[in-house]
Amino acid sequence: MNVRGAVLAGGAAARYGGRPKGLQPLGGRRLLDRVIDAVTLAVGALPLLVANDPDAPHWRPDLTCVPDRLPGAGSLGGILTAVAAGDGPVLCVAWDMPFVTAPLLRALVLDLDGFDVLLPESGSPRGLEPLCGVYGPACREPIERAIARGDLRAIAFHEAVRCGTLSLHRARAFGDPDELFFNVNRPEDLVHAEELWRRQGSR
Repeated sequence: MNVRGAVLAGGAAARYGGRPKGLQPLGGRRLLDRVIDAVTLAVGALPLLVANDPDAPHWRPDLTCVPDRLPGAGSLGGILTAVAAGDGPVLCVAWDMPFVTAPLLRALVLDLDGFDVLLPESGSPRGLEPLCGVYGPACREPIERAIARGDLRAIAFHEAVRCGTLSLHRARAFGDPDELFFNVNRPEDLVHAEELWRRQGSR
């Protein structure tokens, strides 16, 4: 199955010293670059960058960068933009998940058959990780309808499509889910990410 990749950086991200959070370094490399590398290895091609910042095209000039189709729709709008930007399914990953791995993402890609959405289970209160999943073209219209009615939850359209999950048991085969799906929302999260990075052997 030919699956595209997309890194989602289109929301109103928290700022760190005046810079978008995904541009912050972790172990000497930007969060953004770590996510791009994992997605590229998983799908075999450079991903699309979904970002609204006017400077975004300069973050990685080797990537195609597009703004949200429907500004103000949050993460769901970013997913819609990625789905609508090309043919076939797309692997979407938030740019603030620096520990997500290519083998985990590849497992999501390979398990999509028979589903319109495939998301990994996690130990988080949400139970699922909608910003680390594969979305097929059948998601487009249900997402547009959800946004039109003002429901911007990342799972708002799931009842209208075929949803599958990568079980928590299987996710654990690729690492600790608390680390795999760790996301950097605040400055203190970046400090914790540095601690995790050192614990993982400075890879």
